[in-house]
Amino acid sequence: MIAPMRSWLALVTLVLAAHSAVAQRTIEITNSATVRIETSMGDIVVELDAARAPLTVQNFLQYVVEGYYEGTVFHRVAASFIAQGGGYLPDLTEKPAERTVPNESGNGLNNLRGTIAMARLSDPHSASTEFYFNLVDNTVSLDPRPSRWGYAVFGKVVDGLDVMDSIGGVPTGAGGEFDRDVPIEPIVIERIVLLEE
Repeated sequence: MIAPMRSWLALVTLVLAAHSAVAQRTIEITNSATVRIETSMGDIVVELDAARAPLTVQNFLQYVVEGYYEGTVFHRVAASFIAQGGGYLPDLTEKPAERTVPNESGNGLNNLRGTIAMARLSDPHSASTEFYFNLVDNTVSLDPRPSRWGYAVFGKVVDGLDVMDSIGGVPTGAGGEFDRDVPIEPIVIERIVLLEE
């Protein structure tokens, strides 16, 4: 069963690491938050939908403020499908992650071109850090159906769609544990910044 929606106000407790000190802060997100994903190919600005995907947005932002994504790469780019990243380092070793998030697919957000969603394993509740951009409309293959779980969309690109498309068009091949779809030249996520409103 899909996790119930929270109220329109999602209280997100975020841990901020500053040098060796760790501070805590609470951010109130009424219905959305915006992040800038700074990559070696340019910036992508994404509006996150905390109203429809509160658990997913909270999980993602927790990793953002912890600095988890810095130095990870887009390790899977399948042309005319998705560009996936956020879980591997440039040498294609997997970066350890501590938390998973309940699957919020079926929240009314569809896997349309320019949306961001959570990657996962066959276990529907195994999403952790990895996310992907839909390079095309993928509703048939990635949205939920009565007989299956889908992949949870939690936001959309509001600036930098051209960067997303450029990432989606890079040459790929085999690498690490993957037999295909790995960018020949690493596409590094330099950092993800939560933009203050």
